[in-house]
Amino acid sequence: MTAGSADAADEQPATDGGATAVVDEPPEFAADGATSTDLVERGGIRDTVRGTVEVAAREYRLAVRRRWAVGAAVVFALFSVALVVLGGSAVGPTRVGAVLASFAQVGVYVVPLVALAAGYDAIVGADESGSLEMLLALPLSNASVVVGKYAGRAAAVGGGMLLGFAVGGALLVRYAGAGVVGAYAWVALTAIAAALAFLGIGVLASALATEETRALGGALAAWVWFVLVHDLVALGAIATFDLPQWAVSVAVLANPADLFRVLVLRTVSTTAGGIAGVLTGTGLSQGVLLASLAAWILVPVTAAVAALGRRSV
Repeated sequence: MTAGSADAADEQPATDGGATAVVDEPPEFAADGATSTDLVERGGIRDTVRGTVEVAAREYRLAVRRRWAVGAAVVFALFSVALVVLGGSAVGPTRVGAVLASFAQVGVYVVPLVALAAGYDAIVGADESGSLEMLLALPLSNASVVVGKYAGRAAAVGGGMLLGFAVGGALLVRYAGAGVVGAYAWVALTAIAAALAFLGIGVLASALATEETRALGGALAAWVWFVLVHDLVALGAIATFDLPQWAVSVAVLANPADLFRVLVLRTVSTTAGGIAGVLTGTGLSQGVLLASLAAWILVPVTAAVAALGRRSV
């Protein structure tokens, strides 16, 4: 949660007693060695894409330097190994469904938390350190800055998650055989997609906040809403007002954590009880669920671009 401290640490006292923000990268910002002068002369879609990639590469290096990728790998390695081990050596083909269902039930708490923590300081943290001002001084659009920062952090967190899930997957294969690889890969990839959605929400909170602490508060509020409160409010309203089945579908589509849970539980041979059982009973197709999850990735990032346009840097 202290990722922004790396930017703050880069501030060096100036000779006049003030503080001069030293950015994370040398003036040769571009990956191909181009200077800011070179970038000024660029233009067009091709250079816009190149600028976005350069921002993403820089953000990925910073995320790796801050150990976000290592942290995600460790968290999800422990998470996946724990769930498999809790199944014990008795895990076999008949119990694989129950183990995978546990990933959906427990992962709905862990995945959003890791992703929101990785994204909450993306914009406001750079603003406070001075590196955002440098980026906006270059011939980069707001979209290039936001999408680049999102993509760089997504690569670090997603890669770390994939590595962590691979550790648990290897253990599950040892217990249950290679036949579980497909189902387990679906769980891991769905978890990563859900993490990308929550990362976008974190970046949006970062673009809207005026201070890093407020962005952190916004990210925590989002976690409480989507993980703890949303389902209780939605299903409570459905039961109180005797709303039809489509209301349950709307509740699922309005929460990326529910989309992750439903996508996983529908593919495993086990029966989910409680709220999860109600949510998985919706008539939404897998295609609609995946499209909705994609929308949860695109909409927050797009809104963050608009928020950066109104931000005073």
